Amino acid sequence: MREVLYGRNAVREALRARRRKVYKLVLAVGTKETGIVADMVTLASNSGVPIQRVERQQLDRLGDFSHQGLAAEASPYPYVELAEILAQADQRQETPLLLLLDCLQDPQNFGALLRTAEIIGVHGVVIPRRRAVGITPAVVNSSAGATEHLLVAQVTNLVRAMEELKARGLWMVGLEDAPQAQPYYQSDLKMPLALVVGSEGRGMGRLVRETCDILIRLPMRGQISSLNAAVAGSIALYEVWRQREMG
Repeated sequence: MREVLYGRNAVREALRARRRKVYKLVLAVGTKETGIVADMVTLASNSGVPIQRVERQQLDRLGDFSHQGLAAEASPYPYVELAEILAQADQRQETPLLLLLDCLQDPQNFGALLRTAEIIGVHGVVIPRRRAVGITPAVVNSSAGATEHLLVAQVTNLVRAMEELKARGLWMVGLEDAPQAQPYYQSDLKMPLALVVGSEGRGMGRLVRETCDILIRLPMRGQISSLNAAVAGSIALYEVWRQREMG
């Protein structure tokens, strides 16, 4: 089974990370091989990845997406087990920080949030296997390739995964605009934790919410009643990072 990755950053990061097998790099004839494209050609050549130059119309037929003059055929995304995420925190000798997503379904939101997660050094992401978007080529593209450097686990039951993490000493911190939720900047977020973010429409499911140890919220004073998941999750992740960096 193969996937077609598209978008210059997405393809470059797949080649850099070397977590997938890249079967070939496809370039449209006439694409300038400078800058980021030159980087990709070098990465592909050094890794023994064949480079195929085709007419742009042939590249168009690979899929209904904006390919920016190139694409790559690659193996599916390499999901990991939950234990591997926890092991990464141990190896780095860092306080664990995970991101748990409850049925997030919009690829743009998902990708944007994963980009933030990778930038601040989240040890891994946990998503449900069903009723949620996975790491599709669209998500890889919207994350600017950040997915290729992240450990992502797909689990059958998110609540069960939360209970397992709690047994390992992590606190479940849910992001929800609820009356009992604390303002995010008043919460101590320096402990080992998993930030739980709900879906775009309904937020967290009831059982997921009830499994959280703490609920935090982002204060709002305008007329719109909510932020999208990517923006809200990113703000909360940066607050965790800020608290840990400042001690």
